[in-house]
Amino acid sequence: MRVQLAQQAQEILGQSDLVMITERVDDVALLIGQMVKMGLPEVLDRHIPRHWTQRGISWGWTAVIWLAYIVTEGDHRKVSVETDLKGMRHTLSRLTAQVIAPLDCRDDRLSHLLKHLSKPAYWHEIARDLNERSIEVYDLSQDVIRCDATTVSGDHEVTEEGLVQCGHSKDDPARPPIKVMMGSLDPLGMPLATDGLSGERADDGLYIPIIERIRTGLKTSGLLFVGDCKMRALDTRAYLARHQDWYLSPLPLTGATAEAMDAWITAGVTQGEAGALAQIWRTNDRGHEVLAAEGYECERTCHAPGDAVDTAAWHERVVVVRSPMHADPQAAGLEKRLCHAETKLAALTPPRGRGKRQSTDEATLVEAIALVLKEQRVDGLLSVTWEKQVEQTTHYVGRGRGSVHREKRVIEKTRSHITHIARQADTIAALRQRCGWKAFVTNAAPQRLSLQEAVLCYRHEYRVERIFNRLKSRVHIAPLFVKRNDQIEGLTYLLTLGVRVLTVMEFVLRRSLQTDQTTLPGLHPENKTKMTDKPTAERILKAFADVSLAIIKNAAGEEILRRLTPRHKA
Repeated sequence: MRVQLAQQAQEILGQSDLVMITERVDDVALLIGQMVKMGLPEVLDRHIPRHWTQRGISWGWTAVIWLAYIVTEGDHRKVSVETDLKGMRHTLSRLTAQVIAPLDCRDDRLSHLLKHLSKPAYWHEIARDLNERSIEVYDLSQDVIRCDATTVSGDHEVTEEGLVQCGHSKDDPARPPIKVMMGSLDPLGMPLATDGLSGERADDGLYIPIIERIRTGLKTSGLLFVGDCKMRALDTRAYLARHQDWYLSPLPLTGATAEAMDAWITAGVTQGEAGALAQIWRTNDRGHEVLAAEGYECERTCHAPGDAVDTAAWHERVVVVRSPMHADPQAAGLEKRLCHAETKLAALTPPRGRGKRQSTDEATLVEAIALVLKEQRVDGLLSVTWEKQVEQTTHYVGRGRGSVHREKRVIEKTRSHITHIARQADTIAALRQRCGWKAFVTNAAPQRLSLQEAVLCYRHEYRVERIFNRLKSRVHIAPLFVKRNDQIEGLTYLLTLGVRVLTVMEFVLRRSLQTDQTTLPGLHPENKTKMTDKPTAERILKAFADVSLAIIKNAAGEEILRRLTPRHKA
């Protein structure tokens, strides 16, 4: 190859001057190819209207090019896109089969794109169309939907009508957030529906709108919706039960559940001592079978809020399980609190010495002991005994030397001293048995969702959290660099499309490797020979870094050579 290039260059140099153009390609070609395969340009063009005077590329291709830039650079600022495109015009023109000019992605044009995406009439149809296409093209199952919310903070001024409002922020409590509500499809974790909402809203009331939109878009019933304890609101459960869908959610240890949980744990401990608990096993990363949890289930009847008619009632299962991985940290925390309590109790009555203040009042010592036990939450787990020590000293009355006939007086010093701190072994052992218990509720029948399936299904809740992680760490939604409500909403929806691209790319590659029973090398910089059959999208994109395009033209503008930097194999 080198000989041929040298000969060709020698021939041309004798005739005319050469023009050489070098452009960065990196992972842009891979990203745009994936978006084209997903049908992103045509779906966006189908639902976002094009003005009759509009020039340049369509809205769909504008979004695709901007998304490729965002995922590659991790920068959603509009002002930087136009500058970056100047160095990739030939690459983008070849990938899109269109003439791309830097002005096609100028900041005012990108603002118009976000304004269109922020309109519910456009965005909901785009999401529905993409969902249908992805499910059909990639043959995705539609059994489990996960719903959750997160917050995104920004340096924005809080206004009465703004999306950025003072509320509980999971990222930065000092800055006002917006709230992002999302529903995703298992097992790949692909975003199905997204809502950008004001930051002061509670999560409980956000589930029904997004669930309804997902149900309508998928056009099927019998879906299993999985969420954290905020999805367990009675209104949400009643809605799902009324529409013949299923739910799975943990119960928080508050209100009536906290009272019932005590009896459920007692029943679980009793069944555990009798060996009657169902054991749930799983395979860990090393291929070993380990005990994931053990538990039992019971059934109860629920009624829709505000309705007393029998037709509004439904049956739900309460799954009560104990997880060793959950119990061990709780037991360790109990041991730590006991040790801290013993240390603080011993310090209440130090040995006599300079600077060692003694406890002279028994009532004060009793109050101090009770306070330590309460602060460390070990009341009833430690027994403390103390004794009252009286020390008498004789002193002469008045000044001067003492004598045989000199008047004397006896001074008593009273000291309360802790003599013994003992652990209540039986009580502590019984409390350790009550560590690690958790309750879940589901209206799915055992044939649809067994006890083991319910526990292992909720263990995959990290999949929706992974979407939020990519939203914040890969496409860098925070901090927000847009201010207006429509720009914030539109940018949020655009960035979730970027997360969708990453998710689908990763899923397709992993499924292909599993089908072919093969692995990929060179994706772990720390170990070049390491093979993997579960590569992440981030590692795949990183493998295409430093790829560039070289174009050689003659003085007349005729293209002589076009060459990509080869990928180096591990």
